Order: sequence, then structure tokens, then C-alpha cells
Amino acid sequence: MTKPATSGLIPAATILLVRDGAAGIEVFMVVRHHQIDFASGALVFPGGKVDPLDRAEGVRGRVDGADGLDDWEFSMRVAAIREAFEESAVLLAREERTGKVVDAARLKALDPYRDPLNKGEIGIADFLAKEGLRLAGDMLTPFAHWITPNMMPKRFDTRFYVAAAPEDHLAVHDGYESVDSVWIRPEIALQEADAGTRTIIFPTRMNVAKLGYSPTVAHAIEAARATPVVTVEPVVTKNEAGKPVLRIPAEAGYPVTEEPLEAVANVSRPKA
Repeated sequence: MTKPATSGLIPAATILLVRDGAAGIEVFMVVRHHQIDFASGALVFPGGKVDPLDRAEGVRGRVDGADGLDDWEFSMRVAAIREAFEESAVLLAREERTGKVVDAARLKALDPYRDPLNKGEIGIADFLAKEGLRLAGDMLTPFAHWITPNMMPKRFDTRFYVAAAPEDHLAVHDGYESVDSVWIRPEIALQEADAGTRTIIFPTRMNVAKLGYSPTVAHAIEAARATPVVTVEPVVTKNEAGKPVLRIPAEAGYPVTEEPLEAVANVSRPKA
């Protein structure tokens, strides 16, 4: 479901960059810096807040697949691609002259832009115009849409996308917002979270599990295209035993519909 962000919510976007590994689908994840004010130390997908410059004049004309998108969905896709470039050095963009996705050599030459983009010293429109690039918005497939529960002091309106990572792009963390990174199979990520060796917050864990339904990249993208996105805004309620739980809609397609509130609160602290 595509809808404009509700007042008071912070619009944000993230990408599940995926590839086919020897044992099945793998997703790229980064470890958030411990001094970041949201999900510090957690294993997350690359992403972040929509920047006002993502909506600047001149951006829409440099985004493939932008036709027909409302302003909310358009800005989400721009932010998702920009944030993935800043955080993981993967850039879903095409050369304006050839229409081809940027290759490894070109990507290396563009690397110095990551920090200025992150600091807002250059806007995405100026970056694209200067380098003769177009964002490959059509490479993103909507995967999920989550809104932070209303009892939280900081609330995000977040769109999740799934996209095949270009084969020759070497994904690496930025060393600032993220301090480590890994290509990991969904089932391994969940096992490590259960063992306490990884910290994965509830929305991320649910989307890792959802991705795990797919054995390959092609299957994951096809499934996402065929399945309507149901907005998830978890609510605090009580289960039949009277225990507080965080509940999400069953129609969203996740393996569970509720989680003990205590478990969700404690997931921010790994055991090791």
C-alpha cells in the first residue's frame, strides 16, 4: 500500500540488497554504530531518512521508473538508493549515455561522493547531473511498509524494497553510521539473533524471515511483485493469557502475528 507519511512520522527507506549464494539467497546487512540514536549496534538493512534534497527540482527527471509514482513513493525510492550508496557503496544507477548500470570501475571513481552526500554537502540532483547518471528506481520492488508504534518517542514511516545487487559492486559498510557488514542467509541471521550473538530489532527480524521464504533472488523479487504490500503499524495489546504483546496484521504475511512485548524490548541487548 502506498500512502503519504502521516504527520509527525519521519519518512525513511531501506533496501534488501540480495544475491544468490552457494547455499541460497543472501542479503547484505550492516551493523549500526553504537552512538547512532536509533537501533544502535543492531544488524539492519542499509537505509535512512528521506532528505529534503531527495525531492529537489531536477531529481525526478533523472530517475528511471519514476513515471506514475506519487511524491511519497518517489522520494522513498530516491532515499533508498542514495542511502544504500552512502552506507554500502552499492549504487543502483545507470550511465545516462549508455543506459547501462554503473560498473565496478565507475563505482570506485564515484566513491568520494558518499561522504558529501551523507553530510548534505551535495544534493542527489547535482551529483547525478555532474556525473551523467540516472537512478535505477525501476530496480526496486516494494517489499514492506512499517510504521513505528505510537508509544515510541521517535516514529518512522519506512518503506522496504528488495533489489538484486549488481554482481560487480563490492558492498562495504561506511565506517561511520555502520561499523561492520555481512552477506548472510536469512536463516543464519535469525539463528544468530536467537543465540544472542546478533542484535536484530523486531521489524528487521520480521522482514529477514519474510525474505527467507524465497530460495533465490528471482523468486524473492517475483513474490514481492505478486504480493500487495500491507502496511504494518504494530499495536500493543494483550494475548489470551493477559500478557502484553506487540501485534501485527496477519494479512501482512509474516511468520508470526504477535511477539511478547518483553522480548521486543530486550532484543536491543545481545548476550555476547
